[in-house]
Amino acid sequence: MALSRLCMALLLLSLLLIHQAESDYMVIQLNTAEAPPPPPPHIDCDGACDARCQLSSRPHLCKRACGTCCARCNCVPPGTSGNYDACPCYANMTTRGSRHKCP
Repeated sequence: MALSRLCMALLLLSLLLIHQAESDYMVIQLNTAEAPPPPPPHIDCDGACDARCQLSSRPHLCKRACGTCCARCNCVPPGTSGNYDACPCYANMTTRGSRHKCP
């Protein structure tokens, strides 16, 4: 009888120690998990769109469309036209009529 109680007590004590060790391990894993990378910094859309639309025949319309695209994509392709490969989001945005939205 005494031997069975001793075995039961040792079994419970060992289970308690194993549980404690596993919980400490989980806390260490959670604390050392990598944080997600910070989002890219927002660009100055007004300045980028001024440069993009400087040669446009309709600069106000160009800047308005460029500003919308820049706010959604957080990028503006370099130069005054083309170079869409530098900013795929900007290049893939279309109007309801399936034309390029972004100048």
